[in-house]
Amino acid sequence: MFTINTIMNLRRKFNISPTQTVVMSFAVVILIGATLLNLPIASKNGESIGFINALFTATSATCVTGLVVVDTGTYWTVFGKVVIISLIQIGGLGIMTFSTLLALLIRRKITLKERLLIQESFNQFELEGMVRLTKNIIIASFTIELIGAAAFATVFIPQFGWGKGIAYSIFHGISSFCNAGFDLMGAVTGPFSSFTGYVNNPIININTMMLIITGGLGFSVWIDCFYAVKKRSLSELSLHSKVVLAMSAGLVLIGAIFIFTMEFHNPATIKNLSWPGKIFASFFQSVSPRTAGYNTLDLTALSMPTQFLIIILMFIGGSSGSTAGGIKTNTAGILFFTVVSVVKGRESTELFKRRLPKYLVYRAVSVALISFLLVVLATMALSIAEVPYSNTNFMPLLFEATSAFGTVGLTMNYSPNLTLAGRIIIIMCMFAGRVGPLSVVMALSRSAQRNKGHIKYPEDRIMVG
Repeated sequence: MFTINTIMNLRRKFNISPTQTVVMSFAVVILIGATLLNLPIASKNGESIGFINALFTATSATCVTGLVVVDTGTYWTVFGKVVIISLIQIGGLGIMTFSTLLALLIRRKITLKERLLIQESFNQFELEGMVRLTKNIIIASFTIELIGAAAFATVFIPQFGWGKGIAYSIFHGISSFCNAGFDLMGAVTGPFSSFTGYVNNPIININTMMLIITGGLGFSVWIDCFYAVKKRSLSELSLHSKVVLAMSAGLVLIGAIFIFTMEFHNPATIKNLSWPGKIFASFFQSVSPRTAGYNTLDLTALSMPTQFLIIILMFIGGSSGSTAGGIKTNTAGILFFTVVSVVKGRESTELFKRRLPKYLVYRAVSVALISFLLVVLATMALSIAEVPYSNTNFMPLLFEATSAFGTVGLTMNYSPNLTLAGRIIIIMCMFAGRVGPLSVVMALSRSAQRNKGHIKYPEDRIMVG
């Protein structure tokens, strides 16, 4: 595994930027994972899965997506599953987090340049306290995963026994918190079944949703909430945390109500479930697209309005600085409040009695538009690669592309049927979805700093609308 020292040596040797370092780090980890998963020892049949399929799985795990071409529970050996969950943990918390952990374990001092790289990795505004923040993230993450695994164990140990039950609990605790969506339920309820066999189980539903939400809020929001609870004052929350919490709660609640309403009379989804089952299923399918990848209902049986809502939720994703993907709730919140401000005739974007600087609005619009174009291009590429060879409809392709970009992992049972070209497209989309928006934000930040004194041209107008 590459340590911070190794990464810094590569930076100096090839004169690469911090953004490129983060991207290269992900690429290196993915290639190592693909090589390990391509070994015959990783497959139960004793044969190599093939490098493209291994690369697909390694990319999905490192980018905490969850899309798979083979069923995780039935295809991989214990070695393969350990590789996958290790990639999920590294990709979820960040490569720099683990590199810092290794440096701290061997008691090596973190230099200023290395702290700058950590700051870039976490997309933080301030340089001060980066090492302390990393320590807190590591401790909090492992603690939450352990609590989640303990909750899973109350179901899995009675069902599978101590050894298998503990292994299943740890795997799904890490995968849920990191918003990865990988599961081992194929050996229990059938290949690619996810948590559909536990649609009425309150412990599995509530625990999984809590882990997904916690992982998707972001590390800085945890800290804000901790101090706000400690001081018993919501005013202690930063504007960032208020937007994230408000958007997250609103999206989950609106999504659950919409799904409940649309699927209430659908016999293939929630019609025949008990009232608690209906509520659990509605909330679970609303939380999971943020960007976990688990499902308790057959996604192909959902009504088209529900499928389209899930696409929207996958595109938005979680919050900045979290394990989730998508354009982020922060970006969606800025866009929403900008529209509200324009409708009210305000000159600036206003929210929670605060005014946002214009460069943040420009940045949000840029990230959203670039992300939208990536999804459109990926869907177009898939339609060219897939449709000529099958009778595939448009919706599964859009669903697959959005899921890959948003690092969600939900699929309408299409991932295993992808052509070679389709798998390469999804690999690129997953990688871009994980490192692309982050890289864009970093690039925009540096560009804004460089061009502050740039010449300003005369103002003019064009018609809009």
